[in-house]
Amino acid sequence: MSARQEETQGAAEIIAGYEALLAISEAMLAAARDADWPTLVEQETDYVRRVERLSRLDAEHPLDEHRQRRKAELLERILDNDLEVRQRLIRRRDELGELIGTSRRQRDLQRAYGSGRVLAAEARFGQGSS
Repeated sequence: MSARQEETQGAAEIIAGYEALLAISEAMLAAARDADWPTLVEQETDYVRRVERLSRLDAEHPLDEHRQRRKAELLERILDNDLEVRQRLIRRRDELGELIGTSRRQRDLQRAYGSGRVLAAEARFGQGSS
């Protein structure tokens, strides 16, 4: 294979990689919108692996102007998806923080006031004293 063919193949592989990355970012966004956090985490693992691979390819193969524009378009869409995923993750983190705070307050109240059982006054202080 000639150097020119390798360069063209490498450039095509880069664009295909960014298109695949876009598809994964769209799936991640769908998972975030559905609050399907386990799926989001699974997809993020694949996403990170692909980003690392693309980083190596980018360094090895220069892109012509047309492919640079296509890459920029794909990156813009990927970054838009990433921004929305991050915003949804921040909202989820805040929700979980509130739940943790509520649980801590309930635990502290439970510790402070015991089991929370209310005893009838007669049982606590004895039957009427005359």
